[in-house]
Amino acid sequence: MYVERGIKEFFHRMSGIYRIAALVGTRQAGKTTFLRHEIEGVPGANYVLLDDPDARGMFNEDIKKFDAQYIRGHRVTVLDEVQNCENVGERLKYLADIGGEERKIWLTSSSESILSKEVVSYLVGRVSVQRLFPFSFPEFLSARGQRALTLRITERMVWEHMTYGGYPAVVLTEDHELKRTILRDLHETMLLKDAARTFSINNISALESLSRYLAHSAGEILSYDRVSDALNLSFQTLKKYLNAMEKSYLILRVPPYFTNRKKEITKLPKLYFIDTGLRNAVADVFPPGAEGRLFENYVLTELLKMGFRPKYWRTKSGAEVDFIVEKEGLVIPVEVKLHASRGKINRSLRSFITVYSPESAIVVHYREDAVKKGKEPVDEREMIVGDCTVKFTDIPGLWSHLHGERHDS
Repeated sequence: MYVERGIKEFFHRMSGIYRIAALVGTRQAGKTTFLRHEIEGVPGANYVLLDDPDARGMFNEDIKKFDAQYIRGHRVTVLDEVQNCENVGERLKYLADIGGEERKIWLTSSSESILSKEVVSYLVGRVSVQRLFPFSFPEFLSARGQRALTLRITERMVWEHMTYGGYPAVVLTEDHELKRTILRDLHETMLLKDAARTFSINNISALESLSRYLAHSAGEILSYDRVSDALNLSFQTLKKYLNAMEKSYLILRVPPYFTNRKKEITKLPKLYFIDTGLRNAVADVFPPGAEGRLFENYVLTELLKMGFRPKYWRTKSGAEVDFIVEKEGLVIPVEVKLHASRGKINRSLRSFITVYSPESAIVVHYREDAVKKGKEPVDEREMIVGDCTVKFTDIPGLWSHLHGERHDS
């Protein structure tokens, strides 16, 4: 079953402008499936897997022969898993320049090493880089054939997506035990092949221990000293391992948002997993119900899939807002609540609104607390704080407010 990806329109728009379109992202997120689907019916299209030692060897040893064998005469060529090759930037520049405007190269990479300065410096003005994550919530609904939602169905769909994540192979598998097995195997592959091999890490045991430690710490501020002491890793080794895991799309460090360094507390990031199902597999915990910290990580993954790079806000006085996103030059605070009551916001969000005067804010919840009988009805969807409109919503509503997509009954 093929699931239409939300990135499709933007990918083709950028591909029409640049000679090279790079699709980067975690292993098994669907990059190859997407590109192979998009070249179906395109005359003169070709696909090259650079895991193949013959193709990779020719790319590394003689780029002119590689061009003659695999690219010349094709309007579009897909180069899959290009991170396995050597001197990628210089050789891609040659392939882009020799072919002219009519020839397009689409490539994939399961590592952000392709975005290093050594590579990108050769490709300025020639490449558009786009990220493909595991299925977003709208894509997950499409994969499950869910066209309309009730509150009860929404909760069930969000719970499954949050618990097992968005990797296509996992989503398209019905058996829950098989889902867990796929996730565990995927994590092992990502550690051994993407992180350890790509970034020359020999101590696999230490890397696995760090991965488990982080899985149990997702959503917390990352104290490098505390992690170093707990795992007996030097600071430099820890930073190397974290960089490798982040560039292999296992984890994400979310930086703090601040404009006043004296009042806002720290430069330390918060740590999250790119996929909550993968996080649960690493922690070996698949909760039967929704949990607050896991739901917070889940909201972070959905914000990433909308194209945002979220930050968090925290002050010395203890005020904290889960995520801050910027859209069209506007700052939007996003507070995450497992249970939320319409018309009620906490002091931290009020504090941010007072300091920064955003036009809008969002409180996103997994489940909404029912209004007690006898109470005066509150506004259905929003309230006004100063000049800020605070919207109360669920995951489909979050997509509606920030990305213009809503799946509803």
